[in-house]
Amino acid sequence: QVQLVESGGGSVQAGGSLRLSCAASGRWLSRYTLGWFRQAPGKERECVAAIRTSGGNTWYEDSVKGRFSISRDNAKNTFYLQMNSLKPEDTATYYCAADIRGILSSFPRLDEGDYDYWGQGTQVTVSS
Repeated sequence: QVQLVESGGGSVQAGGSLRLSCAASGRWLSRYTLGWFRQAPGKERECVAAIRTSGGNTWYEDSVKGRFSISRDNAKNTFYLQMNSLKPEDTATYYCAADIRGILSSFPRLDEGDYDYWGQGTQVTVSS
C-alpha cells in the first residue's frame, strides 16, 4: 500500500508561483510513473504533467507547457510540481498520483484509471 500526501497549495495572484509536493510512503516510488492531475469545479479531472521512473521522460498538457515543471527525488520518495506564471484558469484542486506498473506501461499515462494511488488533493487558487 502506498500513501501519497500533498502539500504546497494555496492562494496566489496571477503571475505568481507555487510548488506542490507529494510525499510517498513505502520504498518503491522510484519504480512508479507519477502524475499530477487537477480538477476545477464542474470539470473533469485532467492530467497536467507526468514523469517516468528515471525522470528522463516528462509530459505536459498544452496549457501548462513552459510554465509547470514536474520533477522527482527518488531518494526522498517525493515528487513535485513547480508552477510558475500562474493564471486564474489554473485554479483547481490538484492531485498527485502513482502508477505502480512504471516502465511496464506506456508513457504518458493520462487517464485517471491508469493510476493506482492518489493523494488527498490540495487547493490552488489564482486570483486576477
